[in-house]
Amino acid sequence: MLHIGCHLSSSKGFLAMGRQALELGADTFQFFTRNPRGSKAKELDPADVAALAALMKEHCFAPIIAHAPYTLNLCGAEEQNRLFARDTMADDLRRMEHIPGQLYNFHPGSHVGQGIEAGITYIAEGLNAILTPEQSTTVLLETMAGKGSEVGGRFEELREILDQVELTGKMGVCLDTCHVSDAGYDIIHDLDGVLTEFDR
Repeated sequence: MLHIGCHLSSSKGFLAMGRQALELGADTFQFFTRNPRGSKAKELDPADVAALAALMKEHCFAPIIAHAPYTLNLCGAEEQNRLFARDTMADDLRRMEHIPGQLYNFHPGSHVGQGIEAGITYIAEGLNAILTPEQSTTVLLETMAGKGSEVGGRFEELREILDQVELTGKMGVCLDTCHVSDAGYDIIHDLDGVLTEFDR
């Protein structure tokens, strides 16, 4: 079944996003867990989150997608940056448990000159530090364009990360078509071929 959604602002709360999605004819949506360029998260209102969960159940929503801030870098050169990313993501995942069974998407990061293998190792280590057997949220590695020192511009890089993650059942991949095209995969003339390569 095809599910349709869009990115919505969380500024008016969780229930407001659900209602807006319904007005647009959507059965899912994406939102930022906090300021996409910062680290502060709004205080969570349990009643508001519960109201969204009830609305989603009533209207048979597909899982919704929380997007991590752009500023996080699990494979940064500075340890304090990697730890900041871990702490922020762990906090986001705790918050997501108020709406069980959803998705959490993040940009794998940039190795900033350390090399792709070092970047992959740091990302996997970060995920191994924050994923828990109890969590119901699936964490998604987003495909990237591979610009500069971005990790995730090749499908093989995402595979290497997943191979090093211990709780693989808590992981998935978000296929960003814009990034995939920018990375050089020909989704315009050979979509089936690209998807076959992605699946492989």
